[in-house]
Amino acid sequence: MRCSMTGQPLRDTSDGIYDDGEWISWDWINGHIADQELRGEFPNANLEVVKIFQELVALADAYKRETGRYLQIWGELGELYAEIKFGVVRHRPGTQGSDGRIGNDWVEVKTISPEKLNEVIQVKRAGNFNKLLVVKISEDFEFDARLIDRKLLRKGKGKHAKLRWGEHQDPAAKDTAP
Repeated sequence: MRCSMTGQPLRDTSDGIYDDGEWISWDWINGHIADQELRGEFPNANLEVVKIFQELVALADAYKRETGRYLQIWGELGELYAEIKFGVVRHRPGTQGSDGRIGNDWVEVKTISPEKLNEVIQVKRAGNFNKLLVVKISEDFEFDARLIDRKLLRKGKGKHAKLRWGEHQDPAAKDTAP
């Protein structure tokens, strides 16, 4: 007896259901349900990228629990989260000025890690972006984000604009996910 969807052997009848002349494994059914849940949470994302993101977060969490140290992958996790949750189409690595696009908007992604002593980010004023996406990662590897119009950043003359996490609490732009 084999699952007609995967070709994997079933040990016994409790490993699947028989429907319309075919065996379907519970593993395949549960995987399909999990994919539907991911699709609901990340409707426009590539599900394989979402799964890789979740695996990276789980590995970073496991590493922290085992060693007491964080892996230094915050920027990449922030950008991946921006990609799967907000639909940011990322530029090639090394592209200057912004990290990607959402539609016609150029987006700069900044990540606040749990190691950061304060919740202030700085962004280059010369950057080529009109939206700033700030991703905050908690000590428990929970993600929260805010999408901010560039025009809401403080005016100034220095090379960098600074922004405190709590400054722009637009509930529509806030989101929490794994």
